[in-house]
Amino acid sequence: MPATAETTHDVVVLGGGSGGYACALRAAELGLSVALVEKDLLGGTCLHRGCIPTKALLHAAEVADSTREASRFGVRATLEGIDLPAVTSYREGVVGRLYKGLQGLVKAHAVDYVEGTGRLEGDRTVVVGDRRLVGKNVVLATGSYARTLPGLDIGGPVVTSDGALALDAVPGRVVVLGGGVIGVEFASVMRSFGAEVTIVEALPRLVAAEDPAISKALERAFRKRGIAFRTDVRFESATVDGDAVTVRLEGGDEIAADLLLVAVGRGPVTDGLGYEEAGVTLERGFVVTDERCRTSVDGVYAVGDIVPGLQLAHRGFAQGIFVAEDIAGLNPAPVVESGIPRVTYCEPEIASVGLTEEQARSEHGEVETYEYNLGGNGKSQILRTAGFVKLVRAKDGPVVGIHMVGSRMGEQVGEAQLIVNWEAHAEDVAALVHAHPTQNEALGEAHLALAGKPLHAHN
Repeated sequence: MPATAETTHDVVVLGGGSGGYACALRAAELGLSVALVEKDLLGGTCLHRGCIPTKALLHAAEVADSTREASRFGVRATLEGIDLPAVTSYREGVVGRLYKGLQGLVKAHAVDYVEGTGRLEGDRTVVVGDRRLVGKNVVLATGSYARTLPGLDIGGPVVTSDGALALDAVPGRVVVLGGGVIGVEFASVMRSFGAEVTIVEALPRLVAAEDPAISKALERAFRKRGIAFRTDVRFESATVDGDAVTVRLEGGDEIAADLLLVAVGRGPVTDGLGYEEAGVTLERGFVVTDERCRTSVDGVYAVGDIVPGLQLAHRGFAQGIFVAEDIAGLNPAPVVESGIPRVTYCEPEIASVGLTEEQARSEHGEVETYEYNLGGNGKSQILRTAGFVKLVRAKDGPVVGIHMVGSRMGEQVGEAQLIVNWEAHAEDVAALVHAHPTQNEALGEAHLALAGKPLHAHN
């Protein structure tokens, strides 16, 4: 194809991660011509360096814990150790199968898949090498990168989540810088694999975006697991000495480690891609949009991690699908941020949707809450896990927040999001029959209690 060759599509999507490919596939399903530009691997961070590989690690960690604790269930087993290259092989097998399937989907939908670094230029035009892709609509979906802190260089024993996936042996001592979702998940993995782990978090509690009751329960569980953490303390510096690193905290305390895993959040990939030059408004690197994912430039949308808000793959999926349907004239309802389910896959798992108690009081005034302890749930006792389901509802109104903690409780967030998004009342859910013995019963029992008719719980 000659230089400056120009191709026109109904939709040009810049970025082949969760939000980008979801938009491309849905737009193609709706009969639109679509170009999808990706500089790395189709599937983006989620498939190759985020959600899927880290959850495979967490499952391997669960297997290790189950083996280590087998005698509690009357099973004789011995954990000989962690073969990290073998874990990596398992993890990469999972990713590879999903990647192959995704490539097949893009091909089957006749999407014009363009490999290379794209740049937004002029009016709804994306330039990739010698190709100019002109879109009646352009969707920006360039994702995010692992942040570090000013003055903290990545290299050697100092890694981000990307580097942690490349380890070939389990380090003896790990400091995790950051007690958010990524930090507590990796801390959980490393502890299950046998490392000594310390989390350093500048905010007053772990997983500070969650309801405080969840943070308290996680901190209690981590103490029992031997995971140390320092909250409300700031990182000051890291000194690398060969294969070791010394972490210095504000106030002078030092922690010696074999690995410093930096998990201080993710930043938007927008720099140098021509967005501002094309008139797209950015704030702190994020693309500013309205509730319909429209940027400041007519016909240019943005989805996923580059848009301020929850940095979750399923948010990207939902926004990508929404934009495709909006472009096709279907007038879909906007994605409501508070209605997006959130799961943290550490042990114990955390799952939540809707408003925290504090947020609910701010938005609705008087609220009612109820915590159902998993001690009364048969399946949770079989699994030997502790935790609870916390409900938050507007006074005499619908349930506006559900917060859960305990092994495998992430699997319960599906019903929880239906309850919150459909604005169900406790009485509505209490009337539904929940199968016994399942952890799903805990949701039913919590709503029974909130409706004033507790079964396996005190009111």
